[in-house]
Amino acid sequence: MDPEAVSPPTPPSKKPRFVIFLHGGTYDKLHQAATIGMTAAAMGKDVYVFLMFWAIKKLAMGELDRLDFSPAYEMHAEEVARIMTEKKVPKISEMFEEARQVGSFKLIACSAGLEYMSVKYEDFASKVDDVLGLPLILNLAADAETTLFI
Repeated sequence: MDPEAVSPPTPPSKKPRFVIFLHGGTYDKLHQAATIGMTAAAMGKDVYVFLMFWAIKKLAMGELDRLDFSPAYEMHAEEVARIMTEKKVPKISEMFEEARQVGSFKLIACSAGLEYMSVKYEDFASKVDDVLGLPLILNLAADAETTLFI
């Protein structure tokens, strides 16, 4: 199936739209997107997390929950990982699932990002709510109350 041929998703409700463009694939960035997205969904917002480049690659590789950090924070990674384990911080995959249960939360991948990251549509489509081209993504993001780039 050609991802460009996928029809646009059902028009969003009248709830405020909250958009996260998730480009980064390190744990710290994925964690921020998960916690912010889950909180926004629990607050009654329509949350769209648009996966780009490294976020697509991380999900495709099945490594969403792997504790890796941006190079600037590597010297503290071991301590942060220990604290997160002690505090029983949920895994990113669990937070994404919980966000879907508490409110309107969608993971949408950019079709071009799949190509750039050498990820096959057939192997990836079941891991997200949709795969859309950039024009449809930008249409969904156009009237967002909040837009973040992580």
